[in-house]
Amino acid sequence: MGIRTATYTFSEKTVSYYFDADFSFLEQLVSKENSVIITDDQVKACCTEKFAGWKTIVIKAGEANKQQSTVDYIISELIKLEADRNTFIIGVGGGVVTDITGYAASVYMRGVKFGFVPTSVLAMVDASIGGKNGVDVGIYKNLVGLIKQPEFLLFDYSFLQTLPTEQWINGFAEIIKHACIKDAEMFAFLEENTVGDFMGDSVKLALLIEKNVTIKSEIVVQDEFEKGDRKLLNFGHTLGHAIENTSQLLHGHAVSIGMAAACTISEEINEFSSDEKSKVIELLKKYQLPVLFVFDKVKVSEIIKLDKKRQADAINFILLNKIGDAGMRKIPFNQLENIISQCL
Repeated sequence: MGIRTATYTFSEKTVSYYFDADFSFLEQLVSKENSVIITDDQVKACCTEKFAGWKTIVIKAGEANKQQSTVDYIISELIKLEADRNTFIIGVGGGVVTDITGYAASVYMRGVKFGFVPTSVLAMVDASIGGKNGVDVGIYKNLVGLIKQPEFLLFDYSFLQTLPTEQWINGFAEIIKHACIKDAEMFAFLEENTVGDFMGDSVKLALLIEKNVTIKSEIVVQDEFEKGDRKLLNFGHTLGHAIENTSQLLHGHAVSIGMAAACTISEEINEFSSDEKSKVIELLKKYQLPVLFVFDKVKVSEIIKLDKKRQADAINFILLNKIGDAGMRKIPFNQLENIISQCL
C-alpha cells in the first residue's frame, strides 16, 4: 500500500502521521546524530537490529515502571549523552514508553522536541495520540503530567508481528471503546470479525488502525485540553484505571471490565437498552477480553475519589446512550459507591 500520510493541527502545532512506514524512514525525519531513542527492554530485545547506530536509552517494560524514578533515570542518561535543547527524542514502544518519553522530553531543559514510533496495537490506536504524557504516582494513574503534542508519529506495522496474542487482545479494548462512543458502523464491522482475522490480514488491520487514529485525533483536535468531547475517551477508564492499579491486569483488560461495568451503570441510570448492553458484553467476550473481575469495591471506590475527572463530591462518568453515542453525566460519589456495591 505504501506510506500514507496525514496531518492534524492542534493548538500549538501540526503533527504529521506516517502510516505503514518502515522504521528506517525515521532517518528522513530526524538527524540520527542528534537524536536519542527511548525504548523498553522488551522492544529492544526483539528488534535489536532496528536500533543499530542510534543512541538509545532502555527502560524496564511495564506499567510499574511508569514512575518519576524512571523519568529521573532517563534525564540522567540524557545528561551523560550530552543532550542539549536541539536534541530530538523518540519514544519507540507501547503506551508506557510513549507516555514517559513525552513527559521526559517536555521537562528536560524545559522542553525539547520529540516524536513517537508506537509498537503495540494499544499505543497505535490510543496511547501515542493526543499529547497526554505523564507518570503514575503510586496506585494513582497519570496523576502527574502535561498535554504536549509530538512532532510526528511513525506507524511501522511490522512491530506488531512481535507481539504476543494477549497484547493484540489488550489493544482491541481501546478499539471497541472507540466504536462504542463514536462509531456504530465500526462496532458492526468488529462483530463480523475476530482478533485472528486482523492478525492475519495486514490490509484489514491497517485500515482498522487508521480508522481509530482518525476517530481519536479528530476528537482531540476539537477538544485538546479535555473540556468537552475528549472526556468521552474515558469510557471504561474511570473504574478500569482503579481496577488496573489494584490488580495485575493489563490496561486493556481492566478497561474492558470498566466498559462492561459502565454499560451496567448506563442501563441503571441512563436508559441504555439491555439488548445493546448485551451486544457490547458479547463483543468484548468475542475479542477474548474479560467482562467480570472480583475486586475490592471499597478500595476501588477510594481510588476513584482521586480520579482526575472528580469535581468536588461527584465524578464525571461516561455513559452510553446507545452504541456509537456516549455522553457525560455527573454522578455523586455516594450514588456511584452504591451502584458499585450493589450492581457490580
